[in-house]
Amino acid sequence: MKLMNEKVESLNQFYRLMYETREIRKKIVKRVLNAHGIDRGAVAALERARRILEEIPQHDGKRILLYGNESSLSLNLSYEIDELVKDIFYLTHPEKEFFQYLEGIHEGFREQITECQEMIPEAKIRNFIADRDGTLNNYCGRYRSSIQSVYNSVFLSRFAQSCTENAVILTSAPLRVGGLLDVSIDPEGIFSYAGSKGREYQDRRGRSGSLPLEKEQQKKLEELNTRLSDLVKDKDYEIFSLIGSGLQFKFGQTTIARQDIYGSIQEETSEAFARHIHRIIAEIDPEGRYFRTEDTGKDIEILLTVRQGHSLDALKDFDKGNGIEFLDRELGLELERGPNLICGDTRSDVSMVSSAVRKSQNKTRALFVSRDESVRDEVRRVCRKYCFLYEPDTLVCLLNTLWERTN
Repeated sequence: MKLMNEKVESLNQFYRLMYETREIRKKIVKRVLNAHGIDRGAVAALERARRILEEIPQHDGKRILLYGNESSLSLNLSYEIDELVKDIFYLTHPEKEFFQYLEGIHEGFREQITECQEMIPEAKIRNFIADRDGTLNNYCGRYRSSIQSVYNSVFLSRFAQSCTENAVILTSAPLRVGGLLDVSIDPEGIFSYAGSKGREYQDRRGRSGSLPLEKEQQKKLEELNTRLSDLVKDKDYEIFSLIGSGLQFKFGQTTIARQDIYGSIQEETSEAFARHIHRIIAEIDPEGRYFRTEDTGKDIEILLTVRQGHSLDALKDFDKGNGIEFLDRELGLELERGPNLICGDTRSDVSMVSSAVRKSQNKTRALFVSRDESVRDEVRRVCRKYCFLYEPDTLVCLLNTLWERTN
């Protein structure tokens, strides 16, 4: 843990530090789940990591880190610092006091847990399928440093082991190379992980698989990825590979950030970059035969289309509902048997609920972390049994109480 004794001045040092906390947290989780007690040295290491992050110079509430030869970047590190604070509290206090701590910072914490407990009467859930960011995990300004917290992993792992037959974390992020597996700390053999909206997976036994792509699609995607890789090597555009989602090469999809959740990039610069990206896409796919783009204002998602029939009018993008159907076949989930518990936080997650409901009818329940009434209305429209929460912390604590109910 050499870096723990150093200052963090550059972005590379920052990421190295966060990955060190990942390795420390993984070891702590194993000890907690195996009832081996808390390693005080590991807790002290997390405390040092928190202190190092808090000592990074800041301006207007943002930490200043160097990147490249002469550039600096202002980052909001609230996720990284806050999750360390919560982990340290969790590891140095009884769990009852940790719940009280979270109740003090999250609106409606106890009330939402009680309401959702009543909606899930079963002792055993056949299939638990959940989105990660904004659902199980608090949002972070950068995917690469959104390292899972100890308390989060402990609560989810307990629930998955005791209350489910199959537990799947399904995300839009890639599976590897700065993806889902690189920010997770859950012990092996508990979860199956699915990236790229379910196009690729690693099951509980470590077996990997993916949904095949057509050769022409793969060729076009590789051409796009090469162009974007070259683009962010330019010092004028490098910043977009360092904020938010960065540049992510997913299976059948590519994401490039144009902004982060804290608005670190000037809007005019972000808009100009977006126009540049759309020009590149138009050059590679002038007829719109291969790609569909979705601009969230923070990320530009470039998705391979899925043909339904033979007309260009029948092209659609691959969604998480398609991902669940693929995983159902590959992992033997048998969604039709149920009960299924589907968790999400945005409109893109509703397709997971729709697919599960089509297969299992009234054997599917939905838990959504959202205050957005339009998202809630979509959930109500496709599923009879649902419950809503405000924060990912509330959801993972709810799942821990379901584990407590069986122990």
